[in-house]
Amino acid sequence: MTTERTGIGQEIETALGEVLGHVRGESALPCRIVDDPNAKRIVALRKRLKLSRQKFADRFGLDVRAVQDWEQGRRVPDRAARVLLTVIDRDPESVVRALTVGLPESLPGQP
Repeated sequence: MTTERTGIGQEIETALGEVLGHVRGESALPCRIVDDPNAKRIVALRKRLKLSRQKFADRFGLDVRAVQDWEQGRRVPDRAARVLLTVIDRDPESVVRALTVGLPESLPGQP
């Protein structure tokens, strides 16, 4: 058995120390709270933008059936969709701009 500490072992030890400090109230860890929009809020967002379901879905790259299911309370948006809905709520034009810019020929790390 060796007593030498590896780099990964030191990283784990540091991370555990951060967790313990947080649990003890000695430090705050960064976090992001992603809102969980209910059906009424999704409908209100779409109506505020004055878009039909189809146009809302088309404009923001969503599946119209998913939007319908969210609005009727049959499904809850997954985490990625909640993030997207939050951005749409705060700055819809940034989403439109991001979606209208063409993707690069190849993504980083791709041939």
